Amino acid sequence: MPSLPPITGFDFPGIDNLHNDIYPAIDARTNHSLSQPGKVVLITGAGRGIGRSIALQYAAASVSSIILCARTSSELDEVESSIKAIDTRVRVTKFQLDVTSEEAVSNCSNQVKAVEGRLDVLVNNAGATDPWLPIAQTNPKAWWKTLEVNLKGPYLLLHAFLPLLVDTAKANNTAVDVINVASIGAHVISYGASAYIASKIAVLRLTESVNAEYGDQGVNAISVHPGGVVTDLSKAAESEMLNTFLNDTPDLAGGFVVWLTAAARTWLAGRYVSATWDVERLDSMKDEIVEKDKLLERLVV
Repeated sequence: MPSLPPITGFDFPGIDNLHNDIYPAIDARTNHSLSQPGKVVLITGAGRGIGRSIALQYAAASVSSIILCARTSSELDEVESSIKAIDTRVRVTKFQLDVTSEEAVSNCSNQVKAVEGRLDVLVNNAGATDPWLPIAQTNPKAWWKTLEVNLKGPYLLLHAFLPLLVDTAKANNTAVDVINVASIGAHVISYGASAYIASKIAVLRLTESVNAEYGDQGVNAISVHPGGVVTDLSKAAESEMLNTFLNDTPDLAGGFVVWLTAAARTWLAGRYVSATWDVERLDSMKDEIVEKDKLLERLVV
């Protein structure tokens, strides 16, 4: 297994407490403690890869409704069929959605509010990257598009859905969850990855802002590194160095996200976590994390 400097948090729980694939503690197909009946979950980038795996794990967790958002409608049809194969009772709503379109996101929000009347989990998973090249060699439009998808997208979803999330928390006297898919790349400088890195470190701060502004209203926002997964996004980077770390399955991220929202893990609010970290070990580190204010983006002086 490759390693990275301590500042990346790669082996934060210890090198022996890392995973590459789903395991019993986070597998909703066999672990009934992860069941979340009644919940309404919205996932962007849900047509394939990590987003698809998150959706299928939520189906296994017996949620009431899964709202699938992606740019390609045919992919959403396949994910819906896979969800129904797991649990026919799960309501599935599909939106062919460009997360960078304010109008499209607003329309989606209005429809979800009208039909479901609640939202318990928002997973901002849609992502993009341009080819990894030195700044002067990048295509400015492609570089900026990375920022739009990775940062403007989550912002627009938050802008549109935070009122409904707050109302849901208040009406049910419970915590609701925002999962912003971030990246370990936020903690490193990788040659040619300027747009991707800038967008992902901004996502960490955006997550902290959600916690600061809405945490006392029941919104629990967490940034999640999904692991090193081979996806269309990682292929677009065209980076041999990156490929060294693409050893994790999308099911690992799917199970980890479902585990995060299966209980009110408010002690992780605003923080960065990795799907590769063993959840039982992470739970055992709760006091250390809270008391020493760990897993937050800070300047050390």
